[in-house]
Amino acid sequence: MDPEQFRKRGRQMIDYIADYLENIENRRPLSNVEPGYLKLLIPDDAPKKPEDWNTVFQDIERVIMPGVTHWHSPQFHAYYPTANSYPSILADMLSDAIGCIGFSWVSSPACTELEGVMMDWLAKMLQLPEEFLSTGEGGGVIQGTASEATFVTLLAARSKALSKHINSSKSITKFVVYASDQAHSSVERACLLAAVEFRSVPSNENEEMTGEALEEMIQKDIDNGLIPFYVVATLGTTPSCAFDRLLEVGPVCKKHDIWLHIDAAYAGSSFICPEFRPLLDGVEFADSFNFNPHKWLLVTFDCSTLWLKNNKYLVETFNVDPLYLKHKEQGNVPDYRHWQIPLGRRFRSLKIWFVLRLLGSEFLQSYIRRHVQLAKEFEALVRSNDKFEVTHPVILGLVCFRLKGDNEMNRKLHDAINNDGRIFLVPSSSKSVYFLRFAVCAYKTCLNDVKFAWKTILQISESL
Repeated sequence: MDPEQFRKRGRQMIDYIADYLENIENRRPLSNVEPGYLKLLIPDDAPKKPEDWNTVFQDIERVIMPGVTHWHSPQFHAYYPTANSYPSILADMLSDAIGCIGFSWVSSPACTELEGVMMDWLAKMLQLPEEFLSTGEGGGVIQGTASEATFVTLLAARSKALSKHINSSKSITKFVVYASDQAHSSVERACLLAAVEFRSVPSNENEEMTGEALEEMIQKDIDNGLIPFYVVATLGTTPSCAFDRLLEVGPVCKKHDIWLHIDAAYAGSSFICPEFRPLLDGVEFADSFNFNPHKWLLVTFDCSTLWLKNNKYLVETFNVDPLYLKHKEQGNVPDYRHWQIPLGRRFRSLKIWFVLRLLGSEFLQSYIRRHVQLAKEFEALVRSNDKFEVTHPVILGLVCFRLKGDNEMNRKLHDAINNDGRIFLVPSSSKSVYFLRFAVCAYKTCLNDVKFAWKTILQISESL
């Protein structure tokens, strides 16, 4: 493909993408293909000769789209949002074209420096403490996912703890990590990878981790000769969007000199709105903070932003420095290869730059507020029907609800909804209660979509 062909085919692909997103509501949100469907549609071996563009282009609809779950459909209400916008798509195109591997400043100065500036822009929008800015000992870095952010900060905290106990008989086998029983599964997985013990702290009736419950568990482990070193506080849990009591958890971590990491993967975007910023009160106790712009800030996947008050332990944990990666500016500029597990990294800050400049913070605030309002509208519809109940407080864009009755009836309802195919939901459970989650996810979702979803749920529930 030469430059002229690229221009022609590029215009064709841009038109296809625009048409796809503009008319996405006409597609079934959840794919109904069977496992192995795709292998039946393509040859067993790669072609030896180039194929015609039109043949490849036609196969997008024939081969790919039947097996796509359409996350940006206004009828998609599962999981949490994954963000999308035209500015971010364009930025990713440019990133792919530049094609740099920005592991150090010298490998791409713009890639390194724009990332630092964008992380500061976001930190100021969130009103994070100044210690998290790049002007001091802290700073921010883009990771791929919140799972990565948890893992790398856990490893940094482990390095810090090892440095404190290096001359004692205590070993890494005594290190302990704590998180709520509502925390994301990636916390426990990170502990498995880091070879440290994991403690699941029982949440209260509102699914919150309290300072009292955490203190009790920590003190018990200390009395048994163990070493608590890392706590994850979740703001906006996956099952129900609950918020751990940060103003209680923070002082407990400070008292015991334990690294506190905040996982606000979904909810973090909302903190750019003044009315939701109090949900982050207590962040001053944190050693690290993470949220995903690729969930709710109209930045396409992957883009998970992580800040640290002091980057020393993270950099030292991942500092392997062969001669071929050294450069004369080393020490004067950040080399983000020391802030992550992989060596290579994409030019992801371009997406943030394009979105913030072309949309602006006020638009992003209004977008988040609109999603929250739509969730409130759905909550009101649920509460207006005596057969249903809302199971958890509706704080942001998630409504947890169920049919009044037993868990089995709600399982049948969920299965029937997804088999019907007009909308897509996922369930959750907590404290032996099974419920359905209605998340406002898509950029295009409007009040009519919310009413359509509720009408669909009612119709299906009446047929059970």
